[in-house]
Amino acid sequence: MNNTKFQNARQAISTTVLLTFIVAGYELLRACQSYQTGMNLLDIASFANADLNTYCLVLILANIILLPKALLLYKENNISLKNEIYSKETLRRDITLGVVLAAVSSAVSLLSLLVSKCRTELAFPGWNRLSVGEIVLMIISLGFVSGICKEIYFRGLAKFFCGDVFGETAALLLFNVLFGMLDWFNMGHSFLVGLLWIWGYRKSGKLIVPMIAHGGMNLISVAYFIFTA
Repeated sequence: MNNTKFQNARQAISTTVLLTFIVAGYELLRACQSYQTGMNLLDIASFANADLNTYCLVLILANIILLPKALLLYKENNISLKNEIYSKETLRRDITLGVVLAAVSSAVSLLSLLVSKCRTELAFPGWNRLSVGEIVLMIISLGFVSGICKEIYFRGLAKFFCGDVFGETAALLLFNVLFGMLDWFNMGHSFLVGLLWIWGYRKSGKLIVPMIAHGGMNLISVAYFIFTA
């Protein structure tokens, strides 16, 4: 195996690990700052994104700042990211699959509501007083920036630059562990839905499927908080 493949894999991993540590580090810091005696782990985790405006801005900035590094990796290896995101020939089918996976992922996310019942009265009560500005930031950061950029990092980089080194399945699973670590506060929910998106990605071969599934699930979650507030 040539040295270029190892260098590409190292760059892909370092970029994704850096994104994970920036976002997860902010979430952990925010959660720990809110610690009170008597809290359980779920109580602490509930404060990871309690400062919603800052949380959304961290997501947007971290993803956008690291994106040029990921795009350069594609360019240097003569890989058309546009062609890897979608194909005109299969676009309708891939969009349909992405929408279906968004719905299934949203159903899986309902499990997190059951887990949240184990919180005590010390937990953050939830996003029940959302302003228009916060809603707009959530739509941008969760629905579009995360839905698009994170799939380039956690699925695209894994397949194209680590697949030849670790094997495609192992690479996708490894990056999915990082994906779960980034959203550690939801106690494994991101890892589970990430497995669904890996399946969709491998079935279609196009990133548009997990992008739609990821962004769609997040937008459904935003709508849930708006209408249940």
